[in-house]
Amino acid sequence: MLSVWLTGFLTKGCDSGFGKEAAKKLDAMGFRVLATVLDLNSPGALELRACCSPHLKLLQMDLTKPGDISRVLEFTKAHTTSTGLWGLVNNAGFNDIVADAELAPLATFRSCMEVNFFGTLQLTKGLLPLLRRSRGRIVTLGSPAGDMPYPCLGAYGTSKAAVVLLMDTFNCELLPWGVKVSVIQPGCFKTESVKNVSNWEQRKRLLLTSLPQELLQAYGEDYIEHAHGQFLHSLSLALPDLSPVVDAIIDALLAAHPPSRYYPGRGVGLMYFIHYYLPEGLRRRFLQAFFISPCLPSALRPGKPGSTPTQDAAQDPDPSPGPSPTVAQ
Repeated sequence: MLSVWLTGFLTKGCDSGFGKEAAKKLDAMGFRVLATVLDLNSPGALELRACCSPHLKLLQMDLTKPGDISRVLEFTKAHTTSTGLWGLVNNAGFNDIVADAELAPLATFRSCMEVNFFGTLQLTKGLLPLLRRSRGRIVTLGSPAGDMPYPCLGAYGTSKAAVVLLMDTFNCELLPWGVKVSVIQPGCFKTESVKNVSNWEQRKRLLLTSLPQELLQAYGEDYIEHAHGQFLHSLSLALPDLSPVVDAIIDALLAAHPPSRYYPGRGVGLMYFIHYYLPEGLRRRFLQAFFISPCLPSALRPGKPGSTPTQDAAQDPDPSPGPSPTVAQ
């Protein structure tokens, strides 16, 4: 049997969301699956042990720890000598804050890059000799937030933009080797991270208590509360059925000629059409109406000394946004 390698979320790995469901489906199809999880004793990991065949192997890995990645690479090379490695699924997606880029701590940008880009880069490079030998597949979960300037997702979006460009580079460079590379850009689906409202509330409170006083006064606590409320509203509209993304992963691994891009999810095609074909002003207004339409920062409101609100900045303070991109897979 050929092997399929699944990397997972930093938070819960293949014990949740797309990773867990893809691992279960591939195992049911008869593939040998090596699935990484952050915690070998998590409820999802225990579920995989209970419902999957002995061909599925769970391995602990934290993508922020190069030593964990090296240990997993050595294990994979040692245990696929006779079977070969057919596919790598890069399913990492980390984000822990929703805020303007100026408000997001620099550490958040580093964390997103460490997991979503550098961890994926190290693991992919380490497995390339095996994938070149099998003329196999690389499948990576991106996000529309990496292609479009979604409000309040600067740290997450820039890390996803970096990893998608990396995969496009691999797609060109590995073509002579027969390795096919696909990127999946899902809409917003109801994964465990999306459903964990208490976690987002905790992160918002931490942001409010850690902001420099100057920034808190300039933007205002109500500005942050407003953006957070719209974000939670958009998550409430997330799609509960994860199968479109799982089906895209399976197709990218097994189709004779998989496309380089998949766009599963409600409204994703429309988002990309607007982004690429409409003028910049309309694109910006659409993203704000579709996801988060920020109110005016405190310092720009009428009556504040030195305030100069523009027509573009005068947003309706309480629109009804639509579904967001996948912010934490």
